[in-house]
Amino acid sequence: MTKNKHKHPEEDLPQNPEETAAADTPEPETAVDPAAAAAEELQKWRDTALRTAAEYDNYRKRTVKDREEFARYANQGLLEELLPILDNFAMGMQMASDDTKSMIYIGMNMVQKQLADFLQNQGVELIPVEIGQPFDHNLQEAIQSEESDQPEGTILRIIRPGYTLKGRLLRPANVVVAQRAADPAPEA
Repeated sequence: MTKNKHKHPEEDLPQNPEETAAADTPEPETAVDPAAAAAEELQKWRDTALRTAAEYDNYRKRTVKDREEFARYANQGLLEELLPILDNFAMGMQMASDDTKSMIYIGMNMVQKQLADFLQNQGVELIPVEIGQPFDHNLQEAIQSEESDQPEGTILRIIRPGYTLKGRLLRPANVVVAQRAADPAPEA
C-alpha cells in the first residue's frame, strides 16, 4: 500500500562489469600543443590591440571634427542676436532715405556697411528671396497668406530677410505667400 521510500544500494550498482571499468577509466585528453596555444593567444591579443587602436583613431577623428564644428558655429548665438539690430538699422535707414545728403544719414550708412561686412566676414549670408518666386519651406517661413491671382505658394511680400551661417540656416526669411482665391458661393 505504501511505497518503500528506502533505496537499496544494490540497485544503483551497474549490472555489467564492463560498465564499471569504463566509468573508472579517465577519458584520454587531447594533446595541446603549447606553441599553438601561445600563437592563438598572441593572435587574440593582436586583434584586440588593432581593434582598440582603430577605435581610438576613430574617437580622435570624431573629437577633432566635433571641435571644428563647435568653433565654426560658436558665434551663432551672438550673430542671431545681432540680426534684429541689423533689421532695425535697415528700417531706420529706409525712413531716413528722404535726406540722403545729411551727415547723420551718411554716418548711419557707414555703420550699417561695417555691420554688414562684419557679418559677412563671420560667414553670415543673406538668403536671396524675390517677390514672385515660389515659397521654399527650407529657407523661408510663411507668416501670412493672402488671396491672390498669383499661383498658390508664390511669395507676395518679404517681411523680414533671412540669413545663413556658413551654409546652415541662421534665421528663415519671413514672407507672405499667395493662396488661391475662394470660389464664389453659388447663387440660389
